[in-house]
Amino acid sequence: MSYSQVTKNALAHSLKKLMLTKPLHKITIQQLTDDCGVARHTFYNHFQDIYELLGWVYQTEIIEDLEQYRNCAGWKEGFLSVLYYTQNNKTICLNTFHSLGREHLESFLYGVIYGVVMQVVEELDAREPERADVEAKQEIADFYTLAILGQVIHWLKAGADSDPARIVAKVARIMDGSISRGLANYLTPSYK
Repeated sequence: MSYSQVTKNALAHSLKKLMLTKPLHKITIQQLTDDCGVARHTFYNHFQDIYELLGWVYQTEIIEDLEQYRNCAGWKEGFLSVLYYTQNNKTICLNTFHSLGREHLESFLYGVIYGVVMQVVEELDAREPERADVEAKQEIADFYTLAILGQVIHWLKAGADSDPARIVAKVARIMDGSISRGLANYLTPSYK
């Protein structure tokens, strides 16, 4: 592991540790660097601000493992893994959600969910004899991304206590077949 990676991991560990006791918006870079024993300028060699560091934490702890689930067969398992990660890191995730960084979390989650949903849309579209255009696929992916994100936000607002498997099952029941129907609707003259 490179020195840069070790430093980023140390900063991430300190951020997560501080987030267990302080709201994200009250954590300063000085507190962070003091906690992990590096100079303040070292932080800025790697990240612009605390939100970028937090994004890096989520990227390395969640996103890098999701690539294998970006398909029709695996999206449910990927969604479930994100929800379990959230429960296993509940204090930190809820801290992010309830802090001034909420928009960062929502934007981050939107990007993650959209990437997976778009792959599912592309895979389903490839199975059809007539293909939907790019705009149609983007609209469908955006719609389902916002619907799933809404479920995640509702779950977070309720404290992330309910069983993640139930949320995934509910989303799967509602989405089953509906993306294919949505793609077909974009090819139907009455919807054009």
